[in-house]
Amino acid sequence: MGIIKTENKLKKVLSRFDVLFLSFGAMIGWGWVVLSGIWITEAGTLGAMLAFVIGGILVIFVGLTYSELASAMPKVGGELVYVLRALGKNLGFVAAWAVTLGYVSVVAFQATALPTVIEFFFPNYRVGYMWTIQGWDVHLSWVLVGVLGALFVMFVNYIGIKIAAIVQMIFTLMIAVMGILLISGASVTGSMANAEPLFLGGMAGIMTVIVMTPFMFVGFDVIPQAAEEMNIKRKSIGKILIFSVFLAVFWYIAIIFGVGVSLDKPSLVDASLPTAAAMGAIFGSEFFAKLLVAGGIAGILTSWNAFIIGGSRVLYAMAEARMLPAWFGKLHPKYKTPANAILFIGCLSVLSPLFGRPMLVWLVDAGGFAVVIAYFLVAWAFLRLRKDEPNMSRPFRAGKSNVVGWFAIVMSLGFIVLYLPGMPAALSWPAEWFIFAGWSLLGVFFWARMRKTLTDEHVDEYLKDVVELNDEDEEKVS
Repeated sequence: MGIIKTENKLKKVLSRFDVLFLSFGAMIGWGWVVLSGIWITEAGTLGAMLAFVIGGILVIFVGLTYSELASAMPKVGGELVYVLRALGKNLGFVAAWAVTLGYVSVVAFQATALPTVIEFFFPNYRVGYMWTIQGWDVHLSWVLVGVLGALFVMFVNYIGIKIAAIVQMIFTLMIAVMGILLISGASVTGSMANAEPLFLGGMAGIMTVIVMTPFMFVGFDVIPQAAEEMNIKRKSIGKILIFSVFLAVFWYIAIIFGVGVSLDKPSLVDASLPTAAAMGAIFGSEFFAKLLVAGGIAGILTSWNAFIIGGSRVLYAMAEARMLPAWFGKLHPKYKTPANAILFIGCLSVLSPLFGRPMLVWLVDAGGFAVVIAYFLVAWAFLRLRKDEPNMSRPFRAGKSNVVGWFAIVMSLGFIVLYLPGMPAALSWPAEWFIFAGWSLLGVFFWARMRKTLTDEHVDEYLKDVVELNDEDEEKVS
């Protein structure tokens, strides 16, 4: 029995702007609105900016490896394809399953963030007490907001990636306008006195923020997941990917600066949404604070949208490669979307609000840990393919030497260590480790099943389809 094939194919409908908005919108999301105060109070304004510079350097180096691999192998599945080709089926499964946890955690994060944001507009809308988790009361009205948001984003993705791309562009532009207002206003009216002390908590404080950065930057790797649906030149895939990473690094550093110079420390600590409070302080009006929160809601939707796209494509690719049940690989006959994979991730996000606001931090850390594991494996695959397949067509090359790959390897390993027990920023017990361990155990179940059915011959057959677009195909790309 050969590799599972779908009768239909994914549609090549994404333009250059679609791809850029998909990636950038995924990375900036909502975290900058709700978490900026935590970053500054943990590490100080300059310390938080430094943490994002360090995290950004990691992502830039990893992004360069992705850029080369995505342009060489524009195949749905991204990490799965690269690691499978370079390192074999076991590590290929690990990479794909790890990055899927990262995507699912972002989707679940947004389902919890949305009702948190709505509370800014309607402070007393929580009714129907359900239970208490870590001192936080979960109410039915709060849960329903998250559930309705999950159903909306799931529907948009279900009916087609082009519709999802249009939604992504609109909401990303809304975020950009709010960010520009905040940054430009802070540059004029802000005070460096508010930013002091520039460093807090020493290296422990900086590391606490650093471990959050992979989760904040995750999103550029959605591009490889949807590579098979892009109607652009292969070389452009790599260029757009790395450009979007640079934009996101600048965005987060600028937002931290804007908030840090606009609010003094007491105001920062007291604010439920520090970035919105900073916007209100800059323009002296509560209206502008609410305007920024509206932009933040757009950010929730851009991340939510992008990561359902990315996560569903990884699950689809894993099913196509016989690593997951064929059910995950079913394409909708009309919309040509991986319908069942979208429904699966959407249903997981529906469950997230039931755990209340504490779920936000749990998802950031557990998802970030999974993401850096995938980054490490992709960097390793990058180096292995450079060695084993030097003549592979690489329309976008991440430099002539392997320095980029080695930097990505070292920095990914460094981030992995930061999450381990005994480190200042280790995953917390039991919640964060439970999320990671639960997902890993589910992966072990599927991996054991795969080991019995997926032979080397099946892998070879699958990889035959992982070929570069030939010149004729390139000429057809508009």
